[in-house]
Amino acid sequence: MKILSAIGICLILFFILSSCAAGPNKLEKTPDENGKVAGFFKGFWHGLISPITFIISIFTKTVRFYEVHNNGSWYNFGFVLGAGLFLSGGILGKRKKAARKMRC
Repeated sequence: MKILSAIGICLILFFILSSCAAGPNKLEKTPDENGKVAGFFKGFWHGLISPITFIISIFTKTVRFYEVHNNGSWYNFGFVLGAGLFLSGGILGKRKKAARKMRC
């Protein structure tokens, strides 16, 4: 009985978590109204400014957190790299680590 309960809980958790997964981007590799598709460098820039654009996107409908008219994997790689540099390993991460070392 315990095994069936554990399997049931695992299945429920699996379905809950899989329902949150992102779907396909139907606008990927299609140009925007200006005829442009965002690539690696635009993704990198969007990743760097992602904390700011996230806050602005909460209060306005004209600012988006992520460019849907992108070239796919290269844009995604640039976005993740830019966000990673800003949020954890780069701009803010080194200052926090240096400050911790100086306190000790």
